[in-house]
Amino acid sequence: MTGKLLVTGASGKLGAAVVHHLLDTFHVPASSLIAGSRDPARLADIAARGVETRAVDFDDAALAEGFAGADRVLIISTDALDAEGTRLRQQLVAVAAAKSAGVSHIAYTSMPNPGEAKVLFAPDHKGTEDAIKATGLGYTIFRNSWYMENLMMTLPQALAMGQWFTSAGTGRIAHIARDDVARAIAASLAKEASENATYTLTGPAARTTEDIAALVSKVTGKPLAVVHVSDEQLAQGMEGAGVPAPMVPTLVSFDTNTRDGKVDIVTDDATALSGSGATSLEDFLTTVKPALLG
Repeated sequence: MTGKLLVTGASGKLGAAVVHHLLDTFHVPASSLIAGSRDPARLADIAARGVETRAVDFDDAALAEGFAGADRVLIISTDALDAEGTRLRQQLVAVAAAKSAGVSHIAYTSMPNPGEAKVLFAPDHKGTEDAIKATGLGYTIFRNSWYMENLMMTLPQALAMGQWFTSAGTGRIAHIARDDVARAIAASLAKEASENATYTLTGPAARTTEDIAALVSKVTGKPLAVVHVSDEQLAQGMEGAGVPAPMVPTLVSFDTNTRDGKVDIVTDDATALSGSGATSLEDFLTTVKPALLG
C-alpha cells in the first residue's frame, strides 16, 4: 500500500477492528497506517505494533494538523447524539480538515438509504456524504446496516420478560456482525481503490422481529413473544423503563424506519469486498448465549 492511511476513531469498537484487519488480515505494514483518537492513550496497543498514533478530535480547532501527511482517511462517524446537529457539525469539520490537509481520498462510514431513512440521525449521514462528494476528492462510502451487536441492547431484557415490544411491524433488517463490516472496510482500504464507490454492507438475510425472536428462542430454549405496539406506546414504555428522555425519539425512529422498509436491503458487498463468508445471525446468537441468559 502506498501513501499513509489515517483511521479516525481508532480506539472505538469499529475503528479498532478495522485497524486489526488492516494489520493482521490484509498485512498492511504498520508504517503505512496512522491511528487517530480523541484519547491517544487508548491506542497504546496499536502504537506498540509500530503504528503512528495521534490525537484526532473533531471538536479541535487544529484538526487539520491531525490529518497532516495522510494520503487517505477513513472518517468513522461519531457517536455524538447528545444534541441535534452536533454529529453533522463534527463530521463536516472533519471533511473540511481532510481537504485542507491535502488528503486525496476520503472514506466514510454511513448508514443504509440515508436520504430517505426515518432514523432521526439519517440527515447527519446524508449531509456528510454530500459534503464529501462536494470536495471533488475521491471517495468511498460504506453504508453499514445495523450491527448484530446492537440487538444486545434489547434482547437480554426482552428475553428475561419473555416479551419483545416493537413498533417495527413486519419490517425487515439484514443485521451484520460488526467484525464483518470492519473486515470489508479494511479489505477495500488495503486495495486502494481509485474509483469513487458506495457500498451497502449488510448481512446475508433480512428478518422480521418475529424471525429474530424465533432464532433467539431456538438458541436459548426460552420463549420470546413479540408484542406489536405503536410508536407512541413504544415511547411510553421506554420512558417507563427509565430510558433517558432525549434518547427515546431516536430509538423509536429505528423501529419506524424498519416498519417503513427503509433498511430492508440485502447485498453481497461485504463478502465481495472481504472475500470471506458472513457471520450468520444464529451463529452470533449462539456466541452471545451466556449474555442473553444473564
